[in-house]
Amino acid sequence: MSSARRATVYLDPELHRALRVKSAVTDESISELVNRAVRQTLAEDAEDLDAFRTRAKEPNLDFETILKKFRRRGKL
Repeated sequence: MSSARRATVYLDPELHRALRVKSAVTDESISELVNRAVRQTLAEDAEDLDAFRTRAKEPNLDFETILKKFRRRGKL
């Protein structure tokens, strides 16, 4: 981790305690656990944004029209 950057992060005491326990159990540092969690969150955000971009091209559907279709099909 020679290119790692230092940051000060303030954690709730309960969260810090949980991280210390998980660190001891998994033999990973708290930094490794936090880095993995942040990467996962950012990846999920990127997936959400990609899905939004893709779906933004879809036509808007009127709510009342959708309700009528569901009622006709017996879904409501």
